[in-house]
Amino acid sequence: MNSGRTFTDPMATPRAEKEIHQVFDATLILKGAHAAIEVIGGALFYVVSGESIVRLVDFLAHGELLEDPHDFVANYFLATAQHFGGTAQAFAAGYLLFHGIVNGAIVVGLWKEKRWMYPAAIAVLLAFIGYQLYLLAFHYSFWLTAFTAVDVAVIFLVWHEYGVLKRMGSLPR
Repeated sequence: MNSGRTFTDPMATPRAEKEIHQVFDATLILKGAHAAIEVIGGALFYVVSGESIVRLVDFLAHGELLEDPHDFVANYFLATAQHFGGTAQAFAAGYLLFHGIVNGAIVVGLWKEKRWMYPAAIAVLLAFIGYQLYLLAFHYSFWLTAFTAVDVAVIFLVWHEYGVLKRMGSLPR
């Protein structure tokens, strides 16, 4: 990214803008890594059986449950794995693949400072948020709530970065 730019936002100091830009860059790196993990996880969900997932989670949680049979986290993951399979597994695989690929494309476009990607990223992330809120209305999921919160934060950072770059006139077409 262009880290040597001078900011001219009258509402913020150049130092504050630089710090926000650094947060934006760090967020893009984390979102890119998250997108890669989603693609890998989605692909694994397509090829690994639900029974194998239960065995893996059971293996990982076994020691913790021997220590504390009421451990919330271990029991949560074990119960989730036991209800995972069939259509739930296929949905999770497809959603993770789609979400990861789209987020990866957004990260690449924003990293390259493509002008059209800023509003497109906001629109796509708003669509993801809308769908995720729809899903949350029927069934609470910590992970889906976390994805939604991250997407909201990214929208604000993208919107801010787009405004700064437009004022600077440094967005490529």
